[in-house]
This record gives sequence, C-alpha cells and structure tokens, in this order.
Amino acid sequence: MESSNLSPTDIWARLLARAKLELPEQTFRTWLEPSEALQVDSDTLIIGVPDQFAADWNDTKHAHILSGYAPVALGHPIKIKFKVHEERKSRPQMDFFVAPKPEEPRSTQKENSTHNVSLNERYTFDQFVIGKSNELAAAAAHAIAQAPGKIYNPFFIYGDTGLGKTHLMQAVGHAIYSRDSSTRITFVGTEQFTNEMVHAIQTRTNQEFRRRYRETDLLLIDDVQFLKGKESTQEEFFHTFNALYEAGRQIIITSDRPPSDISGIEARLISRFQWGMVADIELPDFEHRIAILQQKAQQDDLETTIPDDVIRFIAEHVRSSVRELEGSIIKLLAYASLRHKPVTVDVAREAIRDKLRSTGEKTHGDITNGLTVQTIQQAVAKEWEITVDGLRSKTRTKTLTVPRQIAMYLMREMLSLQLVEIGAAFGGRDHSTVIHSLEKVSHLARTEPDTWNRINKLRNTLEGLRA
Repeated sequence: MESSNLSPTDIWARLLARAKLELPEQTFRTWLEPSEALQVDSDTLIIGVPDQFAADWNDTKHAHILSGYAPVALGHPIKIKFKVHEERKSRPQMDFFVAPKPEEPRSTQKENSTHNVSLNERYTFDQFVIGKSNELAAAAAHAIAQAPGKIYNPFFIYGDTGLGKTHLMQAVGHAIYSRDSSTRITFVGTEQFTNEMVHAIQTRTNQEFRRRYRETDLLLIDDVQFLKGKESTQEEFFHTFNALYEAGRQIIITSDRPPSDISGIEARLISRFQWGMVADIELPDFEHRIAILQQKAQQDDLETTIPDDVIRFIAEHVRSSVRELEGSIIKLLAYASLRHKPVTVDVAREAIRDKLRSTGEKTHGDITNGLTVQTIQQAVAKEWEITVDGLRSKTRTKTLTVPRQIAMYLMREMLSLQLVEIGAAFGGRDHSTVIHSLEKVSHLARTEPDTWNRINKLRNTLEGLRA
C-alpha cells in the first residue's frame, strides 16, 4: 500500500489537506485543525482532540467524511476515530475552541503586507480549465493579472455555485504575487468582512480595520450577494470600494447572480459593480467537462486509475457544476476501493446512481417510470399538449413558456435540484432564468387558482412515481 510507510502524522496531514479543500473554513479551523494524529491501530487512525465533546462531535460529523477521502489521498481505505488527547486535558479551557497558530506562511502570504492572506495553492491559472462557458471571464482575468488596476476595474464574476468563480479570482492573486511578492492581497468572504467590521466596532479598532482594507493592493471579495440587507456593512464597503478605486487598486468581486439581479443592495453599490467588466461563468459543455475530469485525474495522478470511457460516462451524466464533477470522481474511487472492484463504467453507474436519477438515467433496480427530470418533463408536456422538445427549446411563446416554468418549479419542489441542474435540463438556461421561472409560478398560486389547481393535480400524479 502507498501509505504503509507513512507515520500517523503524515497520514493525517494528507487527509487534512483534502478536508481543507472540501469543508468550510470555519469548520476546518474549529474542529479539525486543533487535532493531532496519535497512532494507527490496525485499519483505524486514532486522532486526539482536546475534550470529549470535540471527540463525539467529530466522530458524528466528520469521521465518515474523512474516511471517504482516504482512497484518493492514501490509496486505500482507513477508518477515523477521535479520542480525548490526555496530554491536552490540562490545557486552559479556551484552547479547546481556538485553533493552533497556522504554520509558516506559504508563498502567497506576505510578511510585510497590511492584511496577510492564504490563497488556495490549487487555484492557479495552470489548473483552471478554459472552455466556452468561461473563456470570457478567463481572458479578462489574465488581462487583469498583467495590469492590475489598469483595465477591467472592478472585475465582477458571476455564476452558480461550484463553477470556478473563486478559483479564477484567486488565480489572479497568485499570478500578481508571483511577479511582485510585495503586493498586498486581501481575499475575504462577505460574511468575514461583516464579522471583522462588527469586531472592530466592539473593540474600537475601526481605524485599523479600515486601514487594512483600504490600503491593500488587490481586494478579492467572495459572494458579495450576502451583503443583502446589511446596511452598515454596505456603507463600509462602499467607502472601501471608493478608496481603492480612486487609488487605482484592483477589485475583484464574485456573486451567484449579475449585479442587476442582486436585491437588497444599495443602487450606488450596484452601479459601481458595473463600472468595469462583468463576466459570467456558465455550465461547462460535454467536451469541457471531459477536459476538467482529465485535468483532475492528472492533478491527482489518477490517469491510470480512471479509464477514458469512465471519464466520458461521468462527463455525460454529471452536468451541474465543476465541484460535482470532482466530487463524483472522489465518490467513485472510494466506492470502488471499499468494494474491491476495478473502476469501470458499471461501477461508476452504481457509485453515482443518485446523480443519474436526477438526469433521468436508468440504473439497475430503478423503477422504469420513476420520478426524474425526464418523467416530469413528459408529464407537463402531456398535460399542456406540447412536446418535450418544445419544453427544452429556446422558443419563448406563451404556449411553451408557462409549462416550461411549471416543469422547472416541479423539479425544484419534487427533486430538490440545484438551479444549474434545472437549467441544464432545459437547453442550458442560466440559473437567473430558473429563479425567474420559480417566482412566476409562485405568483400563479396567488393570481390564477385554476392553473394552480392543475399544477397540484399533476404534482399528486407525479408523487405516485417516486421509487
């Protein structure tokens, strides 16, 4: 086995590296970073944590997730067990809830910057796969990396979750820093910006907070839509934006929707978001998905593990996001390893059967007429006396638009699909179109009771198809 000669600390380091990419940062810092590998007992890695509560919590919430990373990170399965680390029980109680000081800064951290930042080492231009769905955003990002603050300022990237917005934004940071290591880079999520502002108010350190953000050379703001309804934070961000823009410093912003569709944010901010370049990232097409999967396999040295026909199978059936594609690879490898099976198309079909259901693909043991995207489209088409091809087409006549919106609504309500998955089922429509459709059908419930009754009758019929 590849990791047979690894120490418990090395094994845990590999699993933590994977967890840091997959889990929310706050979860990682609070529950996993303060832990320590103690020993390997047979097929189980024992991890020490400060107290029994942390042990119980991690066993319940994280042990199975971390075990799932093992086939990829280590080359074989391993179980994870958390226990109280006796040597740490004598430490002050506050240590139980504070992660240890981070390791020495990586190459993307600056000793002399006003606001140090860790950029994900995998989020570089070299590892960003360009296709039709993101080529405009990628081209703009490359241009900005060559001349920050000169063109396309601000740069606003929007698209649904898991399509690569954060990757592209951080790639700019990596490229700029590689040329000038004195560049001050600040990468922050909107929620963190808000929390830091509140802390500054409570501790009366407002000037220090403002200096950190307004004197940075490159500000990367993630998920700006979460500024919605936060009036004080919007006010602070407005002045931060103005200070940076007037100083010619680059601002890059991401959101799950275009500026004009973000509600609850002041018009003066929306206006500024549109001053520079606004670019979207859409769902990758089939060829792009294959390229992404091949890049993932090459990145993790999996080329000989995953045959080309399996990559094509996954690319054909997993269409919702880049994150889902990568997650499918991890799930497949874990499934094959735990069952001691070679990686084949049949094994892939078993491993990702939940995703195949959402796209209408039949899997062994499924009821032929189960509740899927396809059966919902067929039922709506039949009820409104149109064709399924008409539902999926780009045509916008009322005879097609209303049933199309109803089909989207039923998929959201009955299958709990993501917006991008629903859009993909209707010719690759943008997620904002899906949001509009859902709102329109909700409006029908209040204004057209006959149509709403018709929808509910169809919903009850479809419920009978659940597997």
